[in-house]
Amino acid sequence: MTTIYKIMTAQQWRDAQAAGRFEGAPIDIKDGYIHFSDAATVRETAARHFAGQGNLLIAAVDAEGLGDALKWEVSRGGALFPHLYAPLALDAISWIKPLPLGENEAHVFPDELP
Repeated sequence: MTTIYKIMTAQQWRDAQAAGRFEGAPIDIKDGYIHFSDAATVRETAARHFAGQGNLLIAAVDAEGLGDALKWEVSRGGALFPHLYAPLALDAISWIKPLPLGENEAHVFPDELP
């Protein structure tokens, strides 16, 4: 099983719960797909796109369960990134955890993340 990760705000999660699905963050909606990271890139994604931002959550999703709507496409530095071309069903989320800021303003990832 390949696990991919989505970083989102607590408000985006509340909105997803109310809607019954996650439509994406504003950047996802603008780009036409939901951006995910894998275990090798999620920390850099947090540092690059969410630096110093609190009130975040990280969701783990089984990539294989997303079917053909998930595409692995070249992005930052030539790495392949998972992009979901559909809303994310909430039952596809394996777990969701807080992504707090540590003392040095870097995000503290949950132990479940390799």
